[in-house]
Amino acid sequence: MGKYVIGISALYHDSACCILRDGKVIAAAQEERFTRNKHDPSMPVNAFKYCLKEANITIDDISYLAYYEKPLEKLSRQIWSGYNIFDEQLEEQLDSKRPEREIREKLGYQGPIEYVGHHLSHASSSYYFSGYENAAILTIDGVGEWETTTYGIGCGNEIEIFEQVEFPNSIGLLYSTFTSYLGFKVNDGEYKVMGLAPYGEAKYVEQIKVLIKNKEFGQYELNMEYFDFVNGEKMYSDKFISLFGEPARIPETPIEKFYKDVAKSLQVVVEEIVLSKIRYLREITGLDSLCLAGGVALNCVVNGKIIAEKIFKNVFIQPAASDAGTALGAAAYTYLKYGGSKAKIIKLENVFLGPAYSGKNIRKVLDNMGLCYHDYSNKGNELLYDIAKELANGKVIGWFQGRMEFGPRALGARSILGDPRDENMRDRINMMVKKREGFRPFAPSVLKEKAKNHFELVDFSPYMLLTCPINSNLKLPAITHVDNSARIQTVSRLENKKYAMLIEEFEKITNCPLILNTSFNVRGEPIVMAPLDAIMCFINTTIDCLVLEDYVVYREENNFTLLKVLIRGTEQVHSSIDGNRYTFL
Repeated sequence: MGKYVIGISALYHDSACCILRDGKVIAAAQEERFTRNKHDPSMPVNAFKYCLKEANITIDDISYLAYYEKPLEKLSRQIWSGYNIFDEQLEEQLDSKRPEREIREKLGYQGPIEYVGHHLSHASSSYYFSGYENAAILTIDGVGEWETTTYGIGCGNEIEIFEQVEFPNSIGLLYSTFTSYLGFKVNDGEYKVMGLAPYGEAKYVEQIKVLIKNKEFGQYELNMEYFDFVNGEKMYSDKFISLFGEPARIPETPIEKFYKDVAKSLQVVVEEIVLSKIRYLREITGLDSLCLAGGVALNCVVNGKIIAEKIFKNVFIQPAASDAGTALGAAAYTYLKYGGSKAKIIKLENVFLGPAYSGKNIRKVLDNMGLCYHDYSNKGNELLYDIAKELANGKVIGWFQGRMEFGPRALGARSILGDPRDENMRDRINMMVKKREGFRPFAPSVLKEKAKNHFELVDFSPYMLLTCPINSNLKLPAITHVDNSARIQTVSRLENKKYAMLIEEFEKITNCPLILNTSFNVRGEPIVMAPLDAIMCFINTTIDCLVLEDYVVYREENNFTLLKVLIRGTEQVHSSIDGNRYTFL
């Protein structure tokens, strides 16, 4: 039996668990997918059980459990910030012994625990799984224990962090402050700010540069007179409001041009600073490869410019760049620390690391719910041809295949699909399916070998982590953002055979080698994990057709009236995020 290491990220947001066997990721999943509580911060009990099951081991077979941060160092920062350790309401959040206690009591694990620094976990999650022999490493997020940005070098099995920026100076917290100011939920709506930015003009760049000063080397500094996130009740101070001359946008109200211009200005300044730090890292390390991680590494627009400018020859961005991915990094670092001289981490080939469900399981659920369905088992490629026809005819498809993705992006395992050529498709999915803001763009999944025929793409993008300009002779209104860009996913048979074959069938019918892809969920809910999750989402939206492995359910062939009543009686919408306050607890 091999050496097994569990990685855990928990008790803040995006709780997750992974398992490595002899340096290879066997399974990884976020707890939110099991509990249906978006950004669930709790100890990942369900994800832990899943990882053990997928690895086919018991808890006694685990060699080490790696935790993604150092609780005592985090507590020192919390105390510095002014939190009262004697406040009974904060007792649980400020308890540095809580991680170990919950690991022992909730997971039932009694073996050795390795505490790995937060940003070292981020760095490890990218470098060790990149496949590079050496690389420069940049991590940028809100805050770890004290660090908010770190600069490092990876060589063989070693990582050296040679410079860092410390709290409260943080690009991540700057972005989150504006997320709150623009009326979105902190630590959830940052990607909405990124999507909103192209609708605005960069009119407030100078005001934003008052807030953050770009300094020499890898340093930058926030002007804390304008912020209140250290120990206040909101992210920004009254002086911040005065600087821009307008109150914060009230959530769910129309987005006026002023707020669009602020979003654009923020994106411009963040791009400028991050690119300057990337150039600094290239100059000081002299290396050809770059590894990125941390929540800011999910800013696809910045990523696109990093790659387009060719500052580094090779760039690897951790697909689960936020805190969920630190479970991978903590596990990898711990495995190498105790694995001996021959220990090696296996390159991450894909992120289909979550649960899969058998046809027998799916059929049982469909039968129990009394749904009419079509069985394509043992019918070859007939399913792909029929679904491609439905897409070409303007149908919206719920696509559920294989193992669930790890990380924030749906990559063709738990996706909602549509025709990118349909000028009404974007509005229809936003309003009637996803039930979200109309300005939000959708991504195209494009066949890898055809991608550069339609997009100004420097490098391939299997994890949907960068944007690039569209340069196609096809009209693609459903996936074209207002600035003529798209956040693309390149797809090949090697990475996802069935999904690639579906796109190939769609191309045969339409001469279009790409389809619209968005995550299989509605606003405020996590991406679906299990067949029942997918069916409930299907019933509560206007998705036309649900594909669960080889089983297809058509809306027009079913009456959901009774099922909707039953679902409404048990349904709960969870939210673990305070929309105005970025908590560091």
